[in-house]
Amino acid sequence: MSKTIIISNRLPLQLKIDNDSIEATPSVGGLATGMKSVHSDSDGIWIGWSGLTEDCLTPQLHKKVNQTLKEHQCSGVALSQEELDGYYFGFSNDTLWPLFHYFMEYTRFERDTWEMYQKVNQKFADKVIETYKDGDTIWVHDYQLLLVPQLVRNQIPEATIGFFLHIPFPSYEVFRTIPYRKELLEGLLGSNLIGFHTYDYERHFLSATQRILGHEINFNTVQLENRNVVVDSFPMGIDYQKFHKAAISHDKKDKKNKSEVQQEIDKHLKEGSKAKLILSIDRLDYTKGIANRLRAFEYFLEKYPQFKGKARLVMLAVPSRSDVPQYQLLKNEIDQLVGRINGRFAEVSWTPIWYFYRSMPFENLIDLYTSSEVALLTPIRDGMNLVAKEYVAARVDKKGVLILSEMTGASKEMSEALIINPNNFEEIADTIKYALEMPVEEQIKRNSAMQKRLQRYDVERWASDFMEALELTQQHEKQIALKKLNTTIKNHMFSDFKKAKQRILFLDYDGTLAPFQKIPEHAKPTEELYTILDAIYELPDTKLIIITGRDKDTFNKWFGHKPYTLITEHGAWLRETGKDWELMEAVGNKWFEVIAPILETFTDRTPGSIIEEKNYSLAWHYRNVDPDLARKRAVEVKTTIQHLIANHNLEIMDGDKVLEIKAGGVNKGKSATKMLMNTDYEFIFAIGDDWTDEFMFKELPESTYTIKVGFKKTKAKYYVEGTKEVHQLLKDFASAL
Repeated sequence: MSKTIIISNRLPLQLKIDNDSIEATPSVGGLATGMKSVHSDSDGIWIGWSGLTEDCLTPQLHKKVNQTLKEHQCSGVALSQEELDGYYFGFSNDTLWPLFHYFMEYTRFERDTWEMYQKVNQKFADKVIETYKDGDTIWVHDYQLLLVPQLVRNQIPEATIGFFLHIPFPSYEVFRTIPYRKELLEGLLGSNLIGFHTYDYERHFLSATQRILGHEINFNTVQLENRNVVVDSFPMGIDYQKFHKAAISHDKKDKKNKSEVQQEIDKHLKEGSKAKLILSIDRLDYTKGIANRLRAFEYFLEKYPQFKGKARLVMLAVPSRSDVPQYQLLKNEIDQLVGRINGRFAEVSWTPIWYFYRSMPFENLIDLYTSSEVALLTPIRDGMNLVAKEYVAARVDKKGVLILSEMTGASKEMSEALIINPNNFEEIADTIKYALEMPVEEQIKRNSAMQKRLQRYDVERWASDFMEALELTQQHEKQIALKKLNTTIKNHMFSDFKKAKQRILFLDYDGTLAPFQKIPEHAKPTEELYTILDAIYELPDTKLIIITGRDKDTFNKWFGHKPYTLITEHGAWLRETGKDWELMEAVGNKWFEVIAPILETFTDRTPGSIIEEKNYSLAWHYRNVDPDLARKRAVEVKTTIQHLIANHNLEIMDGDKVLEIKAGGVNKGKSATKMLMNTDYEFIFAIGDDWTDEFMFKELPESTYTIKVGFKKTKAKYYVEGTKEVHQLLKDFASAL
């Protein structure tokens, strides 16, 4: 029976060594909760680091750890302290974490930590490969394991692999600064489905993929040579019922069953304090904007002194990476800010800030959520921010106001919250005032809408939606796989080839016989290609035709010394074996003087674009242009010359990163069918990669073996992956007789 393999940096367990025995406690984090049902269904396996370094484990303890993990459907990846320092504390947290959150001043690029990141990602991938059985589904999580999808696919090409990033994905301009940007993108593209919290992160990833790797993007799909990768957004939810029910139970507790924290809050209220509580909860991290939040609260007290004694900030900062210098500096800064603000504004019966630097158990979080009239959450950058959702879920009476940074993923869903710019102190101060004075009816209206949404799209729904989308990608892959030129189809094709008395092969050039080059002139044929084509030409009763959009002069230079039949400029020119070049169509080029100046204007304004002048057509190439600008300019070119097309009997062919203007009615389909007129060919073969080859696939007889190069929408019956596979196919033809 197939299973789901979940991979994350840490396992959903806390392991504790006590007198040579291992105690395992389930984690309560958002990921552990969300993946609970996926993990338990179908004998799922969770792969990750146990939290214990190999340096501190004896062989006996190591064996016990593995046994304990197995009992909890987990499998551990053994990490030494050196590996942990380089992979986790190094590249993951000193390079990826700050850069993905736009803190480039904290980002460090070091070769040794990158090499350790690669090594440890390979260890995770090896564990997946060792665990995998046919039909299993693989789901990789987060920025520590960006290389794992492709490392697994290298060994298991048919695997179903999903990846979800739990932090922001930065804009192209930021991401491009990473020296290892290509490797990271290629690692992610080993997936079938890549998930992000928001559309913004999805858009940034697609932009980086197109600009850095040059892949075509079709809506939210990355088109690779041999398959497609779907990219989509899945906003992670929370265990809504857990927080909502806990809040209901909390309200029913009598005094003796209340926590210490709640008793202190009650005492504060009983003493007659009218101070409303403004809650701030975050892990102590520079991305959370805690220092800015304190300064904004200070400005609020300056601007609206009437709230002195009537509003109190309850700030919980959960310790994080306390041994790292920049986090120590942040802790000192926050301590000083809290001390300064309290010293400046405190009164005998009122302190503006209650500050806690510690973790709090779930029960105390519920105390704070249910007792605070306002939640103030202002991260400078945050992938999602589940605290915002937890606060709203815990407001059983539907009262309370959420103030939320627009830089969080959660702000895209929770539009009923008061959304602020975390760097705008004026806006934050005004919003705090508005929140404290908001009518109860408005509070209930806003929270009711958010609660319905959070209840409907909880963390389990998030996980199930991702798994369903991953399954859909596989169904699509299976449909496409039916068109792949597999061994069975090849054998049938070669059998027909051998039986035929007369055979003809139409071969496109760029992208088919030769890979694309940034500069078109650099795509000249290799000696290996000549050898392959010569072998095809020498076959008895077999006609070889190279059919291309290239100009006659270039092809004469490259193939003039060879006896193959050549068709150039999409069918304008023909050179039969042993004959001179002749025009296949009555065409002219007087229209150049009208169109060429327009193309020159666009070329001047579009860095990277070039004009290729052929005998009877003009091609505007934009392969080396910024992808976004290229799309825009291509539309502008077509729009600008559209009205001239009809007047001169021209047409625009929209090829692969090229617009070609040529005489109307000239195309590969028309010229290919002309070549069939005087001979009864029993075997016809046509192969090409471009939109211009679709004319050929459409016009040739139904019995033709039509092949598309690359994983693209096509009228061809079958597809192959790239030029290497084309070369091998032609070699097989040459040896078939």
